[in-house]
Amino acid sequence: MSELKLINTYKNQLQNYSMEQLRYKSEETVWSIGQMYDHLILVAHEYIDNMETCTTLNDEQPLGKTEFGEHLFKIGGFPPIKIKLPDELNTPPNNSDSKDDLISRMDQLILRLSQWESKVDNINQNYKVEHGGFGWLNAREWYDLVGMHFRHHLRQKDELEQRLVKMTDV
Repeated sequence: MSELKLINTYKNQLQNYSMEQLRYKSEETVWSIGQMYDHLILVAHEYIDNMETCTTLNDEQPLGKTEFGEHLFKIGGFPPIKIKLPDELNTPPNNSDSKDDLISRMDQLILRLSQWESKVDNINQNYKVEHGGFGWLNAREWYDLVGMHFRHHLRQKDELEQRLVKMTDV
């Protein structure tokens, strides 16, 4: 499934949730579905920002990916594990957006990503921006990382939906 189709699927599924379900947190340390959406949108824009930065560079970057970055791109996605960020990077996502806000933000993300879909392969692959965990990535890799990140969160989405089922059973 392409990045844009996947993100559109996420967006369309927002219709299935009530506001109570979007904001429901089964435990203090567990995100709500709304928080997961906020996280996905923010990170996707960060990745696209880095992709766009690649278009402004003039110097080729000889450095490559970290070992984990190489593995990630070799397998085409994140391994099926939970990834815990360091505390300083792990600010809880926003849990106050309405469904309409999230849909609007998803629309903006889809538009922005679609504007780059046909152009990303024309960007010099040796122009790179560093990712803190994966090493030096070019524009195509930043673009692909958006989809990888959304696919990675499908498991979390399923888990959160299962928690919603338990909430309604109480």
